[in-house]
Amino acid sequence: MEKINRRSFIYTGAVGLTGYAALTATGIANMGFTPATATIDKVKLGKTGLMVSRIALGTGSIGGNHQSNQTRLGMSKFVSMAHHAYDRGVHFFDTADSYGSYPFVREVFKEVPRDKITLLGKMWTENDPSKAEPADKAFDRFRTETGSDYFDIMLLHCMTNGKWMEEKKRYIDFFSKAKQEGKIKAVGVSCHNFEALKVAADDPWVDVILARINPFRAHMDGSPAEINAVLERARNNGKGIIGMKIFGNGDRVLETEREESITFALKKSSIHCMTLGMESIAHVDDAVDRVMRIVKS
Repeated sequence: MEKINRRSFIYTGAVGLTGYAALTATGIANMGFTPATATIDKVKLGKTGLMVSRIALGTGSIGGNHQSNQTRLGMSKFVSMAHHAYDRGVHFFDTADSYGSYPFVREVFKEVPRDKITLLGKMWTENDPSKAEPADKAFDRFRTETGSDYFDIMLLHCMTNGKWMEEKKRYIDFFSKAKQEGKIKAVGVSCHNFEALKVAADDPWVDVILARINPFRAHMDGSPAEINAVLERARNNGKGIIGMKIFGNGDRVLETEREESITFALKKSSIHCMTLGMESIAHVDDAVDRVMRIVKS
């Protein structure tokens, strides 16, 4: 069986793993299926004051070195997919400097209203100031690359230990200043470590947490029960919780596994919403239809 790339998924129940990825809604209709018409709903993101679509369009599959599977689609295909996602109610874009996706978002904003989109960005951090682009210059570059004067959410990217509050203080200070100036609406962290997650759950500076969660303990920072306990505490503290690695970094993408993963995320976890690394219109349609069916079940 062909291995699916990180944070990506395709529908297999009707036509098989590789066949569906190339299908359009028209092709599905010709096989006797009704073209997708549902739109994703919106949820409150903790106490951030933001209303976000329950699914975010992730742009970091196999991401790094300023590229990802989404950017490797090429500008035209990416914009078409993102516009289709927008039409289906996905008004939440999960981006990062390290994914190289900021300029791609700028092109999407030429076709969809910026004020209808929740834009999440991430800043990579360095402990050694001599090796790092100054935070203010990096953020100004992000705004130029996206064509947006502000970010709805900006996260410290990939916190890997429980000392990040001390180690990243200069970034935290900058984020706080930018938030006061209205350039960022909500701040927070993406966590790749259990201790980092526990700190984020309790620290009052954090508005939003991006956390790894799935029912299989695949590419997670603890067991599902352990992670959920921390996320429940964070949620009770008013944090907005966004789930990632919903399909275990692309390792758990069989039809039954995707169904179990989405059901777990929606019914048994403490997240408000989730980011999915969609790479085609077919992926978008599968995600929206599956999520909304399970939400209403």
